[in-house]
Amino acid sequence: MSDISQPQASLWEQIKPYVATPWTITILAPILVAILDPGNLENVVSFAIRAFMGTLPYITFAVLLIAGLKAAGAEAGIARAFQGRENKMIVLAALFGGLAPFCSCEVIPFIAGLLALGAPLSAVMAFWLSSPLIDPPTLLITAGALGWLFAIGKAVSAVALGLFGGFVIKMLISSGQFAEPLKVYKQSGCGCGPNPFDGKPEWRFWQSEERRSVFKSEFVANAIFLIKWLALAYVLEALLVSYVPASAIATLVGGEGIVPIATAALVGMPAYLNSYVAPPLLAGLIEQGMSNGAAMAFMVSGAISSIPAMAAVWSLVKRQVFIAYLGLGISGAIITGLTFQMLV
Repeated sequence: MSDISQPQASLWEQIKPYVATPWTITILAPILVAILDPGNLENVVSFAIRAFMGTLPYITFAVLLIAGLKAAGAEAGIARAFQGRENKMIVLAALFGGLAPFCSCEVIPFIAGLLALGAPLSAVMAFWLSSPLIDPPTLLITAGALGWLFAIGKAVSAVALGLFGGFVIKMLISSGQFAEPLKVYKQSGCGCGPNPFDGKPEWRFWQSEERRSVFKSEFVANAIFLIKWLALAYVLEALLVSYVPASAIATLVGGEGIVPIATAALVGMPAYLNSYVAPPLLAGLIEQGMSNGAAMAFMVSGAISSIPAMAAVWSLVKRQVFIAYLGLGISGAIITGLTFQMLV
């Protein structure tokens, strides 16, 4: 009689869901400091706690806001930005890109549906470039960590970059480029909720039991997500301020001119974690000597080139469109950094 029992998972596969999380680093980092540098443990822990508590009001408001947008079905209203004349679509797509409460995989069916319905690539590119840069929670987290000047600057940069990319793509299409931008796309569920084209927004969501349930689940999920990543961010910031020499930061991305800003934009591509971790880390880098323009360039280029953002683009369009997306994002980040440096 043959043995048909399933092979047991390895020990690593069993413990991986509990170990491979941001909490692991958040907990292990102070333990390592206690072992290797016990005299500095109190400074590291107190710095991280103070920074986290200072951002807590912003976290609370951000979680309430995104849960309300999700419960109201705000995604269904975003598609209206892609109707009408092309120039108007580009402008509205750049504006709405920063307001859309999408997760990374939900962008894929949304954009695929727009392209299938004939929305121009220029407007879609405007949405793609502005969407990763800012959303309501990111705006508040950035304000809490870096101040409202940075938060507003990043929001303005998101819209400006969307407009820049949209109109550049429109110009390239008029010259004969990107005639067939799409890959073959097969829609499948991603576990992120209904298709954004279904239904319409219902702003008084508390009147519906189903939407109240969505609000509760989204509130809990986003609260856990933000607390998890921000706890990690502030522990890393505390380690950065304590152990990375300010002279090293100032030499690499400090000072005036295009070189430190371009360097920060290029470093931001592989180093960026997500829009919630970046602001606290940049606060530490600025304290160590990073210029304001370099910090802005890092945030912009990192968001554009983050794995979720790039995956959403790569999954839908052909290589030349993907290269255009990255090129517009990096060049836009450098221009944004230079502009922010001059204004600030």
